[in-house]
Amino acid sequence: MSTSTPRAIHLFAGVGGLEAGTGLPGVGIEWDANAVATRRAAGLPTVHGDVRKHGPRDFPDATVLTAGPPCQTFTIAGSGAGRTELDRVIHAVKRMGAGDHIDPSMFSDERTALVLEPLRWAIGDYEAGFNAIVLEQVPQVLPVWQAYAEVLRDHGYSVATGILRCEQFDVPQTRRRAVLVARLDGPVRLPEPSRRPYRRGIPQDAGDGRLEPWLSMGDVLPERGEFTVISNYGTGGDPRNRGRRTSSEPAFTVTGKISRLRLIDPDGRELDRLTPSEAGRLQGFPADWPWSGNDIPQQQGNACPPPLAAALAHAATAPAAAIAA
Repeated sequence: MSTSTPRAIHLFAGVGGLEAGTGLPGVGIEWDANAVATRRAAGLPTVHGDVRKHGPRDFPDATVLTAGPPCQTFTIAGSGAGRTELDRVIHAVKRMGAGDHIDPSMFSDERTALVLEPLRWAIGDYEAGFNAIVLEQVPQVLPVWQAYAEVLRDHGYSVATGILRCEQFDVPQTRRRAVLVARLDGPVRLPEPSRRPYRRGIPQDAGDGRLEPWLSMGDVLPERGEFTVISNYGTGGDPRNRGRRTSSEPAFTVTGKISRLRLIDPDGRELDRLTPSEAGRLQGFPADWPWSGNDIPQQQGNACPPPLAAALAHAATAPAAAIAA
């Protein structure tokens, strides 16, 4: 790769989590007007549009491809259509590798086909290819990334895939992501974690001494003092099953429902709910990220945590000799 800073095209760019973390200049394509409002407030170059209406030839100076396709049909909290049709998605990946065109109508929900868009950009009508690729999604998409890996290797890429835990990459939150990193100019491997995995009931300072402790909510929201978060994530709305975490633990996975979290002090008194800045910090964003537009919680829940993005970008774009060392 050139020693100059590579330029990137960010698909499904959202509010800029991949850009904020990677520091890669370039352009993001995003269709949601609310996320676009936040991107523009942050000064991020943006195409407000549909990635399906564009292609790599529209961005000839881009040497890095990043993407976090919509997860609604794959996530446990979503429709489940993508999970149901996972075999069909993987078959579509293989067909694309053989040069076939895929009709999105083959899926019961057209959003499922969006997970194929990064592959279209990577190996489609584009002779040069990208020097590096970074993809992230919910854990249920890992088999799709593994199918991608086979196709990308046939096109000359070195590829690594796996599941990473965000709390091991400077994010004060337990969030697991399926990731893919690929590069053309040498070997690639997944980033090494810098922090210990969170285990309920295990003290923050316990564990592998070679790694830093995970970050707690209190570490990034010190002005809040001690508090407990009460969540009904995954409870089916049953109050008896509501999960609780104290400020000395990482946050639950940040979703579009983060504004509904209740906070109480050590005496059980209700506290103000999380501000957009506070919720953003739990997702790894700077405190002054300019959240704009409507439905900010959903923007935050959809975002890639910037510290994870930074680790993935380094794995994919650092000098090849450093990766091989």
